[in-house]
Amino acid sequence: MLKGKTALVTGSTSGIGLGIAKALAAQGANIVLNGFGDVDGPKAQIAALGVEVAYHGADMSKPADIEDMMKFAAAKFSRVDILVNNAGIQHVARIENFPVEKWDAIIAINLSSAFHATRLALPAMQAADSGKGWGRIINIASAHGLVGSPEKSAYVAAKHGIVGLTKVTALENATSGITCNAICPGWVLTPLVQKQVDAKAAEGGISNEEAMQHLLGEKEPSLQFTTPEELGALAVFFCSPAGNNVRGVAWNMDGGWVAQ
Repeated sequence: MLKGKTALVTGSTSGIGLGIAKALAAQGANIVLNGFGDVDGPKAQIAALGVEVAYHGADMSKPADIEDMMKFAAAKFSRVDILVNNAGIQHVARIENFPVEKWDAIIAINLSSAFHATRLALPAMQAADSGKGWGRIINIASAHGLVGSPEKSAYVAAKHGIVGLTKVTALENATSGITCNAICPGWVLTPLVQKQVDAKAAEGGISNEEAMQHLLGEKEPSLQFTTPEELGALAVFFCSPAGNNVRGVAWNMDGGWVAQ
């Protein structure tokens, strides 16, 4: 379905980002990966799906790095047809104790990076299809883009901001072939969430499995983690013809979290 298209997924060397990159690659999209840690493993997983894959190690807190990444993707594949803004970090503390540098880093990586990547991707998307435009921008928000939780002020603020940015991007391109939507997962067992599980286990002197159930039980009625594969399938739907008029939504995949 996506053969000949190029998808750039930020924060895609593991977790949600890698799951989405693999789902798009399985539909024929060439992939630009971004992120830290192991790169060769994810590149091999994508290449095994029969598409071209490239990597750029942009620090998503730095606008100049993001601009270089977008230029790299355009030089390699002509343009970015599908942009998935997924990069994110977390820090947990009460507002009065929240380190200023952590606030600044979370806003930069979780929110501002999506703005910079979007503004740089849009001109080529708008020029596509003889000026009618074609593109898909998928912002990975969170259930925390729709509701709040204590001790996550920066993360919740950034994810609420992502939902707002999604709506504005969708409205500004509403008469074109460019759509913008947000995915709002609940708990997904990524390295980021595993750290919270480990901390809860250590704090309570309980097993990792018990800590997982406590974490899920606090927020998620289904008592099960959403998987990167499920999120990837939703991203594929947004990119399909069935998603042509899905615009500006914040689609929660959260086991009933925000239904309460």
